[in-house]
Amino acid sequence: MTSAQHPKVVTRHRDGAIHAFVIAPGALGALGALEPSAVFRPLPGDSVVESAVRPDLERIVYTTLNRVVCLTRAGDFVWASDFEPHSDLPHGHRPGCELSLDGRTVWVYRPDAMAGRGGKDQWVVHDADTGKVLARRELETVGHGVSHHVHPEDGSIYLDIGEGQDGSVIVRGRAGADTEVTFAPYPWWDRCLIDLAPDGRQFMTVDHDQADAAFHLHPSGEVLFTLSVEAFGFDPEETCVEWSGGYLTSDLAVVVLGGEDEDTEEEWFRHHLVDVQSGTVRGELSVDVAHPYELVPLGDGSWLTDGPDGRPVRRSPDPLPVAPNFAGGASQLPGPINSP
Repeated sequence: MTSAQHPKVVTRHRDGAIHAFVIAPGALGALGALEPSAVFRPLPGDSVVESAVRPDLERIVYTTLNRVVCLTRAGDFVWASDFEPHSDLPHGHRPGCELSLDGRTVWVYRPDAMAGRGGKDQWVVHDADTGKVLARRELETVGHGVSHHVHPEDGSIYLDIGEGQDGSVIVRGRAGADTEVTFAPYPWWDRCLIDLAPDGRQFMTVDHDQADAAFHLHPSGEVLFTLSVEAFGFDPEETCVEWSGGYLTSDLAVVVLGGEDEDTEEEWFRHHLVDVQSGTVRGELSVDVAHPYELVPLGDGSWLTDGPDGRPVRRSPDPLPVAPNFAGGASQLPGPINSP
């Protein structure tokens, strides 16, 4: 399985607008602070919760607390779907949305239970051009919010539903060429989905109680290996695995460990590299970030952090670390690896 290296689009919400940044694949892509490739204006009165933009920048979808909206790049209305009945609860529920890899479908998570709509949470699939509902899945969850992850090869969508102290549920959906949609839940309530590998072969989760990180085969979910806090040389009574990190490359993942200094009572966190071929810890990635959730690996050897003005900043280590080549010897990973 070889990654097609599709462009990534990330969005930031600033000053009432949605800024879209198109990130070309490859570690030699533009580094530093990114300039928005397009700026979208929501409809008057809409307060945006989450958004997703097609790589060609011709369509945007976003959710508010009570609906999902699709607009053109020029700001023209395409379609909208209301979440009925409207909820007047201001907190605790964050509807999410994502566009499929081919741009044909929009996947919308509705936290209806927390919104007080008297029903179960729903995952709804819309036709991206018309808004027509193609499929609807009732979920056995009471979620606050979600993260969507698009598989880079087969286009399936992973949904990670956060239920606060009650845990986290992962469901996978897929729309076929004939728009038939299938859903497949994974048998866990205590694992948080962190990232999909850029080559599509596996995915990474973290225990909801933050005791370990695990790596799973796509799409079965079979556990390939698990790394506990002790595997990184830390005391599990004092250190936890953060719900962050991801795949730096197809061979290297970033696992974030955190804790609190006994003397100063200040929180600390460190980014560790894991060779996903052998399941071993390979060193530390030294990055200058303010919190453990700021670093977002892009899968091509680079990552995003937050700039002081709210724009994402793309960085890459020099040289790019590589995992051992088991067929022809090993390449030594420096540690810690410092970002520019």
